[in-house]
Amino acid sequence: MGSCTTLRSSQPVNNQRRQEWMMDDSSSFDGGGFFESYISDLKAAIDGLDYEEINQLITMVLATRDADASIHFLGNGGSAATPSHSAGDWSKEIGVRTIAHTDNTAMLTAFANDHGYDQVFVGTLGSFLRSGDLVVGFSGSGNSPNVINGMKYAKANGGRTVGVTGNLNGKGPGEIADCADLLINFDTKSMERIEDLQLVLNHIVKESIKAMDA
Repeated sequence: MGSCTTLRSSQPVNNQRRQEWMMDDSSSFDGGGFFESYISDLKAAIDGLDYEEINQLITMVLATRDADASIHFLGNGGSAATPSHSAGDWSKEIGVRTIAHTDNTAMLTAFANDHGYDQVFVGTLGSFLRSGDLVVGFSGSGNSPNVINGMKYAKANGGRTVGVTGNLNGKGPGEIADCADLLINFDTKSMERIEDLQLVLNHIVKESIKAMDA
């Protein structure tokens, strides 16, 4: 039988020293203050969620399911990873076909290589979009060129569009506001909190529909 070797860092973590550092008033990093600031901003952004906008999104998702149409998620980085999670949830738990367009690496990179990264979602939507489908674009800045181009393509080809963004660095929702039938704009300037709220929103939608179906 083979043996299992445990890999160890060349510099083991000294948990006692870490705890001392976290409690050390002389440290340049104020852990408690940072945590409080992060959580306070996140709470404020959650409190600022517009229930009517979320209800509109739920209505659009239900209409898509009732029409036997599909939902398409577009995004980059964290705004691709969270929608990938949610595409699985929505397909499995609420029975609506949901595609995260970054999940097929071969297809995505082929379109990027042949047509440019700003056109990748135009390419993938060209293969999968049907009239009446719902396209949800996630962009922390609201200005991701490939997401914007994909949403414009969707609107021009019979799709309905939702933009999910935030007030990144105080610059407002960005260009995504101009190509979204419904805009959900989180009231935070932080990319991290915007990404936190993407999952909160997607879970609220899913859990609301599951409650309606029960």
